[in-house]
Amino acid sequence: MGTIATDKRKIILYYHSENSLGKQAYGYLQASKKKILAIDISKTKVTGMQWLEISENLHTILSKLVNQDHPNFKDHYDSGITLDKEDWIKVLQNHPETLRCPILIDGNNYHLIETPSEISKHLEKEDTSIDTRSKK
Repeated sequence: MGTIATDKRKIILYYHSENSLGKQAYGYLQASKKKILAIDISKTKVTGMQWLEISENLHTILSKLVNQDHPNFKDHYDSGITLDKEDWIKVLQNHPETLRCPILIDGNNYHLIETPSEISKHLEKEDTSIDTRSKK
């Protein structure tokens, strides 16, 4: 069992509220009729285990969750630096503003949200699959 409690009836959004993409993604979700658990990582510390679970479920490595071009990342880390898992977790925990993009968890499905409109696509897919199941 993972450390993130997922639910088919609830959408979880990990985002940074001071990031324009994060604000827009949160706005899209608020406009939906879904139950939302919004986790603003600028205010809520995400555990190392949760970051590992997120990266595993996204089928990506932790370094891909970090915007390495972000000024705060560049201020604290040299370009080309080699970091291990624990180091990347510390980056995300100590500099949450470097999160590359919001992360949407819909049931057991994890998605990186590169544009706010991607949220609509994921919600529409879910609505369509629910409609299909209810017609059987």
